[in-house]
Amino acid sequence: MSSRIAHLMSRAKRTPIGRVALALALSALVSAAPAALAQSYPVKPIKIIVPFAPGGATDYLARVVADNLTTSLGQSVIVDNKPGAAINLGSDFVAKSAPDGYTMLMATLAIAVNPALFTNMPYNWEKDLKPVTMVGFVPNLLVVNPSLPVKTVRELIAYAKANPGKLNFGSAGNGGAVHLSGELFKIMAKVDMQHVPYKGSAPAVTDLIGGQLALMFDNLPSVYPHVQAGKLRGIAVTSAARSAAAPEFPTIAESGLPGYEVLPWNGIFVPAGTPEPIVTTLNEAIVKALKQPALKANLLSKGIEPGGNTPEEFNTFVKSEARKWQGLVKQAGIQAM
Repeated sequence: MSSRIAHLMSRAKRTPIGRVALALALSALVSAAPAALAQSYPVKPIKIIVPFAPGGATDYLARVVADNLTTSLGQSVIVDNKPGAAINLGSDFVAKSAPDGYTMLMATLAIAVNPALFTNMPYNWEKDLKPVTMVGFVPNLLVVNPSLPVKTVRELIAYAKANPGKLNFGSAGNGGAVHLSGELFKIMAKVDMQHVPYKGSAPAVTDLIGGQLALMFDNLPSVYPHVQAGKLRGIAVTSAARSAAAPEFPTIAESGLPGYEVLPWNGIFVPAGTPEPIVTTLNEAIVKALKQPALKANLLSKGIEPGGNTPEEFNTFVKSEARKWQGLVKQAGIQAM
């Protein structure tokens, strides 16, 4: 601050009118700051942190977003994979990053579930992160080994009730969407099945094809090729509506278990404290990209339903997911591996 400005401020403070005028002037400066920041943003490369190893739907969606933002924002947007601790490692990194719009998180349903799984969470998503928008939904597909004598949800429920404790289902690990799909099915159908956790979906699918597992509720894009090849039998999708990528499969809700729904999702978060104009800029750019016909068609062909909503809508959605799944975790007695 120059000596001239300091002198004028000192004089303004000496009278009531001067103090009021000074307060109004400072308020105007503060109000103008976020707008000016948004106009200049971004001025350097942006990172999207993916809390998984490269590959898979989350990584793919992050790269789609990165490519589109690079074009629309005029700055390089880079995907940085930081896997580990059931997405907590990457999520915590973003939660503790500078709230300046240059570090984003591509999160999953796990961000809403983990507080019920881990006793010592390194961050609190409601306090430390700010939702930007939903990016996409990827339904799970209930698949069985072809030797299992069931072709519908009703037949599976009847078989499980006739053989309590004899069916096992695999997952990519405790507390993930694949596991939760099975636990919700068990509770709603009132059947006894054994959960077998793996370190990732790939080895679980291998054992399912080999007959060591009876069934699995896995990511549609991952298991659909095995169904098409005749190695697995597809039964139904976990979403509330049929998938555009595989409309031949009914939903679990419509084919024997009304009210059942599991819809794994991906969404963008930024550190709490990120200025609202920057959040708005990111939200509008991502939502615009997701509405492009060619991009929508590409995502749908891979079994991914495009998202795109406001930060407020996304925040409300994540909170509802947290209530639903944390309640299920406690009811089923699920613990982190």
